[in-house]
Order: sequence, then C-alpha cells, then structure tokens
Amino acid sequence: MVFTAILVALAGIAVYVHRRAVRVFGLKRVAKVVLALVLLLGPVALLMGRRYARLDADWAVPVTLFGAALSLGTIFAGVLLAHVDVLRLFGWLATRKREAEASEARTSEAAAPEPERPVSRREAMGTIASGAAIVSGLSLGGYSAYFGRHDYAIEDVPIAISGLPRTLDGFTIVQLSDIHIGHFVGDWELRAAERLVREARPDLIVLTGDLVDHEPQYAPRLGQLVRRLQPLARHGVAAVPGNHDYYSGIDEVLAALQGGGARVLRNAGCVIGDGGGGFALLGVDDLWAGSHGHGPASRGPERTTGGPDLQRALGMVRPGLPRVLLCHQPEFFWDAASQIQLQLSGHTHGGQVSLGYDPAGLVLPHGYVEGEYQRNGGTLYVNRGFGTAGPPARLGSAPEVSRIILTSA
Repeated sequence: MVFTAILVALAGIAVYVHRRAVRVFGLKRVAKVVLALVLLLGPVALLMGRRYARLDADWAVPVTLFGAALSLGTIFAGVLLAHVDVLRLFGWLATRKREAEASEARTSEAAAPEPERPVSRREAMGTIASGAAIVSGLSLGGYSAYFGRHDYAIEDVPIAISGLPRTLDGFTIVQLSDIHIGHFVGDWELRAAERLVREARPDLIVLTGDLVDHEPQYAPRLGQLVRRLQPLARHGVAAVPGNHDYYSGIDEVLAALQGGGARVLRNAGCVIGDGGGGFALLGVDDLWAGSHGHGPASRGPERTTGGPDLQRALGMVRPGLPRVLLCHQPEFFWDAASQIQLQLSGHTHGGQVSLGYDPAGLVLPHGYVEGEYQRNGGTLYVNRGFGTAGPPARLGSAPEVSRIILTSA
C-alpha cells in the first residue's frame, strides 16, 4: 500500500512538472511527448534497476542511478515549482487588489476601451523563476545520485563525559553507521571509509548497525572491511546490529563481524581503558529484532532474546563507570538517557534527501534526526550514516564518519 501511494504521488508530481514545463518552455507536440516519456523513464528505470541488481546484472546499477537521478530531479522540480506558484499566487492576489481599487476610482469616469495589456513584469519573473525551478530540480537530482552520496565528511564531535578518568581525556571514538554494503556501496566506497577512518586516528572504532543492505552475499565484504579497520585503533572495533542486518540475515552479518575480529555487543558490555581507568562500552540489540522472528540473539553462551536489553548489558560491567552505549536506533535514548552518559546511534541517515526542510524530524520518534541531543543528563549523537537506503542518492545530508572526542566533565 505504501509503495502504491509513493508511485501515485510520483505520478502526480510528474504530471504537474510536465504541464508547467510545457507552458514555461512553450513545448510543441513532439517535445511534449518526449518530455512525458523521459519523466516516465525515471521511476521505471529505478524500479527495474533495483530489481535486477539483486540478480547481479551488470547494467542494473547504472540504470538504477539514472532512474534515481531522474525521479528525484522530478520531485525536486515539483517542490521548487510549488514554491514559485505560491509566490505567484500572492503576487496575483496583490495585483487583483490594486486593479479593484483602480476600477473603483474610474467608476465616475466615462467608460473607455482598455488597451491590450502587455505581459507584466510579475508574469515575466514568474516564467523565469518556473524555468529555473525545473532546471535546478533536475540538476539537483543528478547531483544527489552521482555526487552527493559520495560527498563524505568527517565530523569532529567533542562530548564531555562526567566521571571520565583524566587519563582518557581526548579519547577518540570513530563511528561508522549505516554503511549498507551492497549494490551501491562496494569496494570503492569501502576503501574511502577505510581512508577516512585512518585520517581520524581513532582509539576505538564503533559500527552502529545497518552494515549490510539487503543481500547476505555481501556479508563477507563486511568481514574484509573489519579486518582492515582493526589495526587502525588500539582498542579495535566494536559493533551492534541494525534492522537491515536482520533483513540481510543476522547470522551471516554476525559471522562476518566476528570473523573480522570485531567485538559484537549485542545486549552486552565491556570495559575500555587501561590501568589509569576506563569506561563501560555497552551495546544493545536492534529495536526491531524481535519482529523478524529472531528470538535468540545468538548461539552459544551469549544466547539472549531478541530486542534491546540494557539491564543485561549493564550487568556485565562494574557499577560506577561512565557509560557509552551503542544502539542503532536513536529513539531508544528516550528511555536509556538517565542510565548512560552517551549514546551513539544512526538509522536516520540525517533524512538522506532534503531541500532545506526537515520533514524527517516530523515523523521520526522524538525528532532525533542528526547531531547532538540532551536528556536527563545523557547525550545522544546521531550519525548521518555512510551509505544509502532506498534511492541511492543524498542531498542536504552528507554521508558521515563521526570523530567523537571524549573529554572529562
């Protein structure tokens, strides 16, 4: 039902953009047909590309990128045109008011034929603005698919931790989240991630879920990435799963993480530090783990029920230590805030695609979209993610590697 609603909405936007483009650019019959076919090609290419990408067809990824660029460009053009039309409406209302006032002033004068009205400055500016909106929207669609998703950024995030030993002042945690290894995050992107992590010079590397996108055959790439990251931090790599890791196959993802040498904290905890003191590093299972039919979270001695269990993780570390929690979905912070000093999350992709608005903040629980939040003495940091989900594109939400710098409060 949701998928159908999206297609209907996209079709409506395409019709709107088509009609406005015909009027603005004065397109004739052949040009109108060509434009209609091009706008239709976007979602068709996007859907076909994603379907056949799962079959590892060589042409599927470039076709999907083209479809995403065109589909998103149509949406962006529609949004920008809507802004132009709202402004034109206000201008039209103001003009009608002035014309009505002028008409009243002429009622006592003899009627005279009105000269043919030339195109007003307002109408000319509206046409220019509409054309610019269409061109800009389509251009932004192309940028988001071909460049925006690779516009990587390292974010320095200093966070004061109460009770942090002075010997750990400046301790650096580098966070990678929502890598979504799959069709659109391959060897080139993973090498870029490795390079950025190396530049950040971490003491500890954490992976906060959605590490593989959908297909379990990509899990071995995750293991290879972890093996390359492991030597870059003196305290190694720690990880928690996300909802997409369940979609992919949680057993395959966990095997890849553990095979690569990562410490998997699935409702578990450990102490990070040395003789001068330490802090508790905690990790919980994904909020949606139970809904995927995975009651047991793991085989063997660390068997636990699916879903987050912070109390179980807390029971594995001694009391009194400052606590850093890894949890894929940021909404868990609402309940955990009073029991921890810092939670590191991902999941939201910072909205992934935005034209300056923050619609994700209206629908995500508690408005946790990206960046830093405070509650009950705890701090939440939401990473924008490294890869993409849905359309392989980013705009207004650059893919991120977080460099969390712990300081003594």
